[in-house]
Amino acid sequence: MSKTASSSSNVTAIPAGKSQQPGFLLTSPQGEAARTLLSYVASLALPGPDAQLVAVVVAIRAARGGVGNITGADLSALRLGDVHGAVDALRGLGWQVDDALLGGDPAVPVPVTVPDLAREAGHPLPFGKNTRSRVSGWTTRALSAKPVKKLPPAGRLAGLFLAGHSTSKLLGQIPPDLPDACRAALPDLLRKGFLAELSEDRCRLDPAVRHLSGMRQPTEEERAAKLPKDEGTAAAPVSTPGFQFDADTWGQWKSAVTPALRRHVEAVEHCAVCALPPERVAQAFTVPGCPQFFSKRTAAVYGAWKDAYPDRGRLAAEFTVAFRCGHGHGPSYAQLGLGLGWQLDRSLRNFAVRRLLVNEWLTETGPVPWTLRPGQVAQAEGIILPKARSPQAAVHART
Repeated sequence: MSKTASSSSNVTAIPAGKSQQPGFLLTSPQGEAARTLLSYVASLALPGPDAQLVAVVVAIRAARGGVGNITGADLSALRLGDVHGAVDALRGLGWQVDDALLGGDPAVPVPVTVPDLAREAGHPLPFGKNTRSRVSGWTTRALSAKPVKKLPPAGRLAGLFLAGHSTSKLLGQIPPDLPDACRAALPDLLRKGFLAELSEDRCRLDPAVRHLSGMRQPTEEERAAKLPKDEGTAAAPVSTPGFQFDADTWGQWKSAVTPALRRHVEAVEHCAVCALPPERVAQAFTVPGCPQFFSKRTAAVYGAWKDAYPDRGRLAAEFTVAFRCGHGHGPSYAQLGLGLGWQLDRSLRNFAVRRLLVNEWLTETGPVPWTLRPGQVAQAEGIILPKARSPQAAVHART
């Protein structure tokens, strides 16, 4: 990352004896929800940061049910340059904002109806109750963070975007959907100490606002809670509805499959590196996977993400070769994403892998798990499994 400006006092760790840094406000899935919220607001036809900032606050409050309450005091706290213009811009989108918000008691909540968020099908912010609450709290804390709370709306909105797109190690990427006015305000974030470093497309958060990061790696506890949903990683006891592991039934299943498939199954089951429990392997091979449907929003987010990873196809193919050399079987989608450092939620990660399959950088023996390997495009560039260097050996590599 090219560094255009920095402050050594901003990048040093908190000295011993100082007050302990606040804990992270968002889990990894909640961070993804926060970025979804920001992308949704950025996609709205709003004239500038005043209206966009109000839209962020109202939209997260209205994410469940389509109606969010806001007070005149809330509006004043946003320090808008043109309050009436912001409200009129939201009304221009069809948002129903009562005049009481501008002329009534500033302490009385005023409901704002957001038609997009009231519909059941194609809901742009499909958040659960806890996620909605945590993202709303994160928004409030981020907007009131000491380095940005006195900045104009463009600067505070920029702070939201950059915090949401930064990792727990403070590294961040300037998101492609960052509003233009916010992009112009980025030097203010550096000057105020919200950022420690800034370049054309990258940034580094100051350690003082690390707790606002939205792209942190999950903790061990969070990973353990999520693992049953992800193929190919050590997991807690299987909890798939309708699945109950039985060693005898599992043994009979393996005896009934083809020798090639059984060799592959046992390579996964006995892999000392993965160290998967047998019930986890049995579930992956015997329980049919659910059809995957990807929203237009996932495709749009992927379109922005892929630009930051132009070599993703080559790197993914090379990773499958290295992985198979160490494990004796291919990686799962989760293992591929983790190995390449993709900080993506499950849906976006799976979409990314599907695109690599469609573009033939990768191939797999569907629906058999742990079979990812170089596809025809990768093979044409010399990325080939060691056992697939001859036509005869290639037959065995297909498992």
